[in-house]
Amino acid sequence: MFDALDVARMERFWVDASRGETGGLQLRFMPTTKPKTAHKNRLHLDLAGGRDWEAEVARLLGLGATRVDIGQGDVPWDVLADPEGNEFCVLRPGHPGVLADSGLVAVCLDVAEEDRYAQGAFWQSQADWHVVESHDWGVRLRRSPASAVSLVMGPPAAPKEARNRLRLEVTQPDWEIGEFHDAAGNEYHVTG
Repeated sequence: MFDALDVARMERFWVDASRGETGGLQLRFMPTTKPKTAHKNRLHLDLAGGRDWEAEVARLLGLGATRVDIGQGDVPWDVLADPEGNEFCVLRPGHPGVLADSGLVAVCLDVAEEDRYAQGAFWQSQADWHVVESHDWGVRLRRSPASAVSLVMGPPAAPKEARNRLRLEVTQPDWEIGEFHDAAGNEYHVTG
């Protein structure tokens, strides 16, 4: 779930950016009047760049993305921002955990190192996804072992300064509907 100043533009960008390939996840955009702050989001998406990742980055820039520096240094992926400044990564071939050549491949949630196991257990219970990897860099959950999209949690954790602009949403028919907080104070939504 994204807060968006221009819902239609953001929907169009992300449908085109992901090529409509979201592994069954729904990207929702909620209207807001508050622009993104200068701080890095605690939640971001990763797209697969595929074999011709340089052309994919150029395509995304043509859709309205921009290159951004969030202090990532020299890394084997490209960091871009959508038209409203929300960071996302384009992963290159051979990136660990990538099971598709295009589209959405990861939802990444910043988690402090000391909180990663608690967050992994929390999200496993909330989303009914399962831990498939646990390393020094963090934890990876998937709906099933072959699911193209994973939930990746690990450091570094951006400071929590205000309500998160991007939030997770889970569908649980028998649960209370509304907005709640995970173990690290991140807002998330439950729908029926």
